[in-house]
Amino acid sequence: MPKTTQLRTYTVRDGLIDEWVERWRSDIVPLRLKLGFEIGGAWVDRERNQFVWLISYDGPETFEERNALYWASPEREAMGLDPDDYLVHTDDRTVEQRY
Repeated sequence: MPKTTQLRTYTVRDGLIDEWVERWRSDIVPLRLKLGFEIGGAWVDRERNQFVWLISYDGPETFEERNALYWASPEREAMGLDPDDYLVHTDDRTVEQRY
C-alpha cells in the first residue's frame, strides 16, 4: 500500500487544550507508534482553540484498515479516553506531500 498521510485539525473545548495535548501525547501517540503509524508533528493554535497534527501510515494494510485496528485494540479501550469529552469538531484530510 502507498503511504497515506492525514492532516487532522481538532477544535478543542474551551479550557481543555493543554489537558487534551497531554492525553494525546501520553496515551494516543505511543499506541499509534506501536501500531506502525508515524506522527509528522503537532501544533496548537490557541487563538482558534485548535490542535493540528499529521499522521501517516505506510504498511501492508490501508490507512483505514490500520486505523480500525487502532480503534478496536484493547489498549485503546483501556485508555478510557472519549474524544468527545475534549473535541467539539474534527476535520481529517488526506494530503499528499509535495516538498
